[in-house]
Amino acid sequence: MRNRLPFGNHENSSHPNVTIVSKLNYKTKCPVTATLQLIGGRWKTIILYTLTHGTKRFGEIAVRIPEISRKVLTEQLKELESDGLIVREQFKEIPPRVEYSLTDLGKSLSPVIGELEKWGIENVLAD
Repeated sequence: MRNRLPFGNHENSSHPNVTIVSKLNYKTKCPVTATLQLIGGRWKTIILYTLTHGTKRFGEIAVRIPEISRKVLTEQLKELESDGLIVREQFKEIPPRVEYSLTDLGKSLSPVIGELEKWGIENVLAD
């Protein structure tokens, strides 16, 4: 009997280079699972969507996503930065100023996020 792959991973992915080690400590070759491990969860996609409209300061992101606590926003921003999707730029000013923007890798998700926006408008928010 073969071992089952966790969470719907596909052994015969058409993208053999898509293999990442997730926070769950398993590898996947499924491109959808690999992508969702990076941008999945309640807030990451919304944060990325906010940043597709340009560089934002922490407070600007927090205002655009009022349901997220500042602690969770900080954690999610750190994870997105660690995953190479956003860049954090800290300015040596008084008071301190920090800005977040998409990296090239993060910008490459913009068409995907745009399609999510379009689908939501047409299928979820439609009258």
